[in-house]
Formats: sequence, C-alpha cells, structure tokens
Amino acid sequence: MNFLLEPWPWYVAGPMIAVCMYLMFFFDKKFGVSSNLETLCSMAGAGKFVDFFKFDWKKNLWNLAFVLGLIIGGFIAHQYMTPDENIALNPKTVENLSEIGFQNAGQTYLPEEIYGLNALLSVKGFIILLVAGLLVGFGSRYAGGCTSGHGIVGLSSMATESFIAVAGFFIGGLIMTWLILPLIF
Repeated sequence: MNFLLEPWPWYVAGPMIAVCMYLMFFFDKKFGVSSNLETLCSMAGAGKFVDFFKFDWKKNLWNLAFVLGLIIGGFIAHQYMTPDENIALNPKTVENLSEIGFQNAGQTYLPEEIYGLNALLSVKGFIILLVAGLLVGFGSRYAGGCTSGHGIVGLSSMATESFIAVAGFFIGGLIMTWLILPLIF
C-alpha cells in the first residue's frame, strides 16, 4: 500500500496516459482542459449572447468530472505523495532566482513570491494574474487548444498543428523565463 503514496515512475505513468488516450480516441472524446471553459460558459448561459457557446453542454459533463479529478488528484499528490518540498535545482538556477528576488528558491514547489497570499492580493499580483489569464485564454483559443490537448493528444496523433503549437508553448515559456520574469520581479 505504501507504493500508492510515492510518485509513480515514468514507465508506469506513461503507459497509463497512453491507455487513457486510447480510450478517449475509442469513445470519440476530445481531451483538453481549456475546452472545459467553453462548457462552463455554456452552462452559465453565454449562448444567449454568443453563438459559439450554443451547444449541448451536457455532452461534456464527463470532461468536467475529469477536471474535478485533476483538482482532487493534485490535492492528493501534494498532500500525500510529495516526499519532500525541496527541489533539486541547479545551484546556478538558485543563484539566478535569488538575484531577481526569490528568497527560498528550490525549497518549495510553489514560491511565495508568486503563489503566496500576499503576492496574489497585491496590485502587482492581480495585474500579473489578469494579464496571464488573458494571454493563456487567448492563446489556447488561438491555438485551438491548450498545452494538455496539443501536447498529449495532438502529438500522439501526429497532428502538425499540435507540433507547431507545442513548439510555440516552449518558445513562450523560454521567453517568459529568461526575458519577462526578471523584469517582473
């Protein structure tokens, strides 16, 4: 029973993801977290104002259950399967993060400077969340899906547009990490 409380190795988790993807293809279901926002907007009545949201949202309830499972699974993983909060970061990375204002780099998964309550409730934190949310929302709509949809389903089905989208996600992440993040902090 103790093995359930430890992170599973890639050679167990990877095939489990592959089986899930096969089942989704088999049952003709689309996978991705951003599609749930469409469902939530449709449930809330956005179809009265925008034709895009006029669809039978009840067909996507399984996907909302999937997102609920992600949230519950994330909580379980954080509370019971995280052996140690310390992260094995390269000393140079810790030094670079310290230079831009991260005091405890590598000591927690979620740095207080970004995810702490004080940071989230500040004007700067609110603006960062607002801009990031708008960019992620726009980006996932423009790319026709989110990182999980393109990265897992799109790449596994050899979709060219998913390869381009995933390359864009990585390029955007590098730009954020090396150029924008030091300017923000």
